[in-house]
Amino acid sequence: MKFNILFQDQNIAVICKSENLLSVPYPGFRGKTALGLLEENMRKRGTFSSKHRPFAVHRLDKDTSGVMMFALNERAQKTIMDSWQTMVTQRLYRAVAENPRNSARSLPDEGTIDSPLAYNAYNIAYVPKDAASGKDGGKLKTVSARTNYKIIARGKQFTMFELSLDTGRKNQIRAHLASLGYPLCGDKNYRAKTNPFGRLALHARVLEYVNPWTKEKQRFEVPEPSEWHEASKRTR
Repeated sequence: MKFNILFQDQNIAVICKSENLLSVPYPGFRGKTALGLLEENMRKRGTFSSKHRPFAVHRLDKDTSGVMMFALNERAQKTIMDSWQTMVTQRLYRAVAENPRNSARSLPDEGTIDSPLAYNAYNIAYVPKDAASGKDGGKLKTVSARTNYKIIARGKQFTMFELSLDTGRKNQIRAHLASLGYPLCGDKNYRAKTNPFGRLALHARVLEYVNPWTKEKQRFEVPEPSEWHEASKRTR
């Protein structure tokens, strides 16, 4: 199985997606996706219909694992997307990053990264130095991005972060940490030198929200791999 269903009712499905699995297909893509696997599961159980099928309300990058939500009808999709900022009360990520070569760039134990993002021709986000300093003359198109972080463990080679997002930009965590000298392990797009886990070390651990229909607070948590902790605590 590429994913596990954690919760499902008439309006919402919450799943845990594995790494190397797209959340939703792009035009022309014919491979497996989280949306497609959920639809396949519903068909097998006889709950799929033209009016009861999965719709995307947010996404995780292909290489990111963890908890995510789908709506199960068009009306639910609109309700969730219209109320996402107030409905979702907590989203937490865990990540393991390479330590910066220069120890002077070491981060405080917690803080907020408030740096705008730009996107290159391949739609990969980065923090433009000129835009942050104002030297680009306002010519570079950027979007605001805020990432809150807390350091869980510091080792000789790696640091484990817990992160939450004030803005949900594509590649936001990866670009923000890399800009400060902390590329995520296994992240070739941001020039990581190591790949100790054979994958991108980014995991959506917690999703908590108030169900718009039942008004109940629902929380789903799937821990990151235990070896991430072991690697982040090594002192040699």
